[in-house]
Amino acid sequence: MTMLTIMKKLLLMIIVLCGMVLTGNAQTKATREHRELIKQHIYSDYKQMFKQPTGIALKYPYITPGSRQYAAVLWDWDSWLSNVALRQILNDIGSETDKAEALAYEQGCVLNYLAYTSPDDGYMPMVVDAETDPDRIKPSDIYSTNMHKPCLAQHAAFLIRENGGEAEWIRQGFGRMQAFIRNYHEHHRHKNTGLYYWQDDLAIGVDNDPSTFFRPNGSSASIYLNCLMYKELLAMAYIAGRLALADEATRYSDMATALKKAVQEHCWDEKDGMYYSVDINLLPYTGEPEYIFGKPFVLHVGAPRDYPCLIQRLGCWSGFMALWAGIATEQQAERMVRENLMDERTFCAPYGVRTLSKLEKMYNMRPTHNPSNWQGPIWGVSNYMVFRGLADYGFKREARSLARKTVALYGSDLKKEGALHEYYNPDTGEPIINKGFQNWNYLVLNMIAWLEGRTVVREF
Repeated sequence: MTMLTIMKKLLLMIIVLCGMVLTGNAQTKATREHRELIKQHIYSDYKQMFKQPTGIALKYPYITPGSRQYAAVLWDWDSWLSNVALRQILNDIGSETDKAEALAYEQGCVLNYLAYTSPDDGYMPMVVDAETDPDRIKPSDIYSTNMHKPCLAQHAAFLIRENGGEAEWIRQGFGRMQAFIRNYHEHHRHKNTGLYYWQDDLAIGVDNDPSTFFRPNGSSASIYLNCLMYKELLAMAYIAGRLALADEATRYSDMATALKKAVQEHCWDEKDGMYYSVDINLLPYTGEPEYIFGKPFVLHVGAPRDYPCLIQRLGCWSGFMALWAGIATEQQAERMVRENLMDERTFCAPYGVRTLSKLEKMYNMRPTHNPSNWQGPIWGVSNYMVFRGLADYGFKREARSLARKTVALYGSDLKKEGALHEYYNPDTGEPIINKGFQNWNYLVLNMIAWLEGRTVVREF
């Protein structure tokens, strides 16, 4: 190799390295600008979520998602996760006066729901509209439809922890919370697997998740639902402990342990290295004879079904909630991240985690209400919960990448549109629907705090 050739190669390497440095500097500058734009927008806007007692149904101050479409409605997991973001805002810029002002709205989210929870049957509505007739909130058959997602105890436990362990404000309502858990345990739980299931596909949070959407009633033991319930039982144990109810704390802790074991046994798929929802809509084996060709015959007597459920191999983001909940083992987490989350053919997109694998036939970007679209678009809440699971399991590089993607998504939206939206195109970052959506989008601040090495507020 001649000296001239060597010099040319060295020059090329220098040019490439300089380009990489310049690109990196440009990206860092853009990220910094996006962070500041997000902070500026949210810090000045967050109090729009505060609502005074409204209409005939909402008796306490509360938190709404903030946009016009949800102006006077209290939603279950929305208010909980909006509150987690609100606490990050207060931690970042709030005074003691601001924190004291917010507390009534925070606790009011929980208390409004407990006001409509029967201590006898434990039914809790998933949504309370300000103008709903209080006498009509409860359905005629409370056991044939869905109710509040299991996140109320998590919301209460979060507030108790954030306020130094003070739990007396919830003591009077704790019996209603216990009735709520008892309702789930006795009427929404599949005895043969120990898993909880949806009664129907009404307001499941991840609206058109194909593992539940338009499927037979009572058939979907959703991984999303079971991860929420696992954390809910841990929250109940914590609250019981703060209220000096030691036996109850032990009972809920034991229930959580049993559920974790059931999820690991039935929802983990060794073939794909992924957690899935499962189908419990299987015919029972009766052993009763039927008359076929005029003779008694017991169908399948030679090998009756001995499995209680079937894996639904549908690539939904909610499988990664096993990381958020702390259910996955370290080995399972490694496979989930390497074989599924980081696969650009399925979940990994330029702006975050696709809510449905791109390889699924149901994958689409339709701008829909009722249901909202969870069949592919990016949602702030799914990005956040996957990020949280990654960070907890030590996948720092992947967590950092996902946080930066979310910052880029929201920063670009604010720069172009001056507002955030409900969900987005995973590949282009273009907003799809509902300009002005606040809600759990504000959890981007918790991600920014983590990126910047500051104190991070997180859910219970």
